Amino acid sequence: MEDLRSAQETEPENGQKLLNYAHEELEPRYFSTLEHIERIIEYAQSLGVSDTLLEKAGSRIAIVADRLSLTPVQTVLFCLLFGQYNNDSIDPKDMSQLFSCSPISLLRYTNDLEELVKKKLIEAKPRRDKTVYRIPMEVVKTLSKQDVFVPESRKNLNIDEFFYILESLFEQLGEEQISCSLLHDDIIELTESNKQLLFCQRVMSYNFSKENTILLICFCHLFVNNFDNNVGFHDFDFLFDKRSKARLVYRAFQAGDHPLIEAKFIENTNDDGFVNRESFRLTDSAKKELLAELDIKEFQVKAKKGLIAWDTLTVKKLFYNEKERERINELISLLKKDNFTAIQDRLAEKNMRRGFACLFSGQPGTGKTETVYQIAIETQRNLMQVDLASIKNMYVGETEKHIKAVFDNYRKAVAAAETAPILFFNEADGIFGKRIEFSAMSRAVDRMENTMQNIILQELETLDGILIATTNLTKNLDGAFERRFLYKIEFEKPDSPSRAFIWQSMLENLSGEEARELAEQFELSGGQIENAARRYTIGGVLKNRPPDKIELFSFCREELEGLEEGGKKIGF
Repeated sequence: MEDLRSAQETEPENGQKLLNYAHEELEPRYFSTLEHIERIIEYAQSLGVSDTLLEKAGSRIAIVADRLSLTPVQTVLFCLLFGQYNNDSIDPKDMSQLFSCSPISLLRYTNDLEELVKKKLIEAKPRRDKTVYRIPMEVVKTLSKQDVFVPESRKNLNIDEFFYILESLFEQLGEEQISCSLLHDDIIELTESNKQLLFCQRVMSYNFSKENTILLICFCHLFVNNFDNNVGFHDFDFLFDKRSKARLVYRAFQAGDHPLIEAKFIENTNDDGFVNRESFRLTDSAKKELLAELDIKEFQVKAKKGLIAWDTLTVKKLFYNEKERERINELISLLKKDNFTAIQDRLAEKNMRRGFACLFSGQPGTGKTETVYQIAIETQRNLMQVDLASIKNMYVGETEKHIKAVFDNYRKAVAAAETAPILFFNEADGIFGKRIEFSAMSRAVDRMENTMQNIILQELETLDGILIATTNLTKNLDGAFERRFLYKIEFEKPDSPSRAFIWQSMLENLSGEEARELAEQFELSGGQIENAARRYTIGGVLKNRPPDKIELFSFCREELEGLEEGGKKIGF
């Protein structure tokens, strides 16, 4: 490999002189780049990285170097790494074996590897105390079909394309696909390559340090792509590869003497007239100056991603027992926009929590979930529905991260909306039960459950919006959760008059007397009545005749008793 480097340094024309070393007579047909790479790898495997490799594969190395705009050294490194394209984590030990060199000798190729990363031919991922590499599948597919690989151009972008690519770069760092230093280089290159954009012109004209330029661009990304007007330090501390540097920036932000704050680009957020030293945002003047090319309203629409729009929900008439109806109507009145704003202001005046946490409990089929949808319609509030099952199925550690992200996303949605949406935890039985006492024998899953519960308890303390949770648990609710729910409604099975109304709403051909008879004979929930009514209707369609009353009573008994399986009841 040292011979390759010497040839590179003495021959500037990308190693063309290496053709003179070729003792191998090439076949007359034209070889593809992939075929040349295969042969170079074969030679390296049998000959090692040596003078003999240079003599035997010199012409092939020169051809690949020319096609990929690489030096001979970079070409050999790339070919050997390409041979490991199915390995997602090529670490320094692997590379020492591939290059037939010691770990110390491997350091000589640091700059060449960085150049391959910049050309998008390989990817570098930080892993604790080392960097691992992989070949992007895009490179594999391209070289399988043609002779050259040209990264997608990032020049002459429009402003939307610019922020789309910017978002993907930050996501790559968050997913540990690239290093901090490479992210910084990519963002600066992206910005300098698009000076036709007013945003890029102005950012580069301020002559901030590279670090502060990246930080300013990050704040713009958070506002444009996430509509985030409430940025905590945790939202951008990933930009620093050293904790010591992150701490210095954190202190400067807290003290208010960071260059971006002094230059009036970033400011603290304001909570009820009090400065929040832990939260930051772009100033209005910075938005006006830097984001003039953007339609901000368009990005407010983006903030609705992940929400269920209230006007897409189906209006349904629900029947409640008298006590439930009174409580639900009262809650709807409280959550109407004008009333809710006035209530929040009054709570803030008295230094009380502004959030509204509600708990709907009761047996399955009693209408808890559907009531949340109808409340959303009545109060014209969008829903952010949380899929707890998918969150809890994640790995230990990932669950806590995602439950925090739920509340972070909700805060952003509240900040972006004129009317605060409802954060909806459906079927939250596994969360609000009593917490487990830790012991030396506690399972990791148990610890995860407790950590999750503690996160939610903390978030309920600072909630500035509306949370509704539904649970089938009525007796096993943890006391800490019970205290934090301002509004609790227990849903019981409908009483006889309500059941009669539900029967007639489901089956219009029933007489009042028949509906009352069914209601009095079968103490079913609303969900059970719906199941029986659907089976009754489907049976009539299949048999092409009106179903008879005996069949309907049979369906009711099955719903009430449950299906028998091995002597055990299943179902409700």
